[in-house]
Amino acid sequence: VGDFFPPTFNCPHRVDRIGVIGDGGKWVCGIEVVAMKQECVIYSIGINGESSFEADLLDRAPGCQVWGYDYSVDSFGIEIQRFEDLKNRSHFEPWALSGKDAHGVNDKPKHYTLQTIMDLNGHNFIDILKIDIEGGEFDSLIPLLEAYVHPPSGPARPLPFGQLQLEIHAWNGRDRLDSLLPWFELMERAGLRPFRNEPNLVYLGWVKGSHPDLVEYSFINIGGDHELISGNTVPW
Repeated sequence: VGDFFPPTFNCPHRVDRIGVIGDGGKWVCGIEVVAMKQECVIYSIGINGESSFEADLLDRAPGCQVWGYDYSVDSFGIEIQRFEDLKNRSHFEPWALSGKDAHGVNDKPKHYTLQTIMDLNGHNFIDILKIDIEGGEFDSLIPLLEAYVHPPSGPARPLPFGQLQLEIHAWNGRDRLDSLLPWFELMERAGLRPFRNEPNLVYLGWVKGSHPDLVEYSFINIGGDHELISGNTVPW
């Protein structure tokens, strides 16, 4: 994946790897800019009991709060749970991210779109969005991207987040170029530009004989007028 879709865009600020070495850490654009905000919003979707990334973000950016979602665990990891200040700035629900809503009484787990989650939280913008949902990223993100690139009426709109940290799982046919290319093209049309990637070598060590089909990507959103690109003229 990383060979066909290299990160060819530069973050206009400092780039830091936040979180533990190996699986769990992510590359972030301009954490020093985000940290200057009195209030900022972080979404972490897919936690799996390891929260070093979220804890380090909260530690570096005292004005931030994090909202986490993962139906496979009951809470953030110990990296947040053992510190009262971090716990007070974190919010967790055992929900799954999906391309369509299904959260009725009999739906287990409950599935929510990103837009629905934002509406429930009263958020218009996410400063940092992390998604690691074991292959579910394609079905979850495509409807969201399409809604902003091709809205029912009017011109395209900028996505409601500043940057995206995404682990891509090229499984179940997604390892083919003819499958990945349209998806990356949609990401680009939506204003997302990759500025860093990193193959998941921990996965290769765990699963002997596996292919390098898990890649961490970091994208900056060049649309809109958020802090990471303010001062730049972006045509929409």
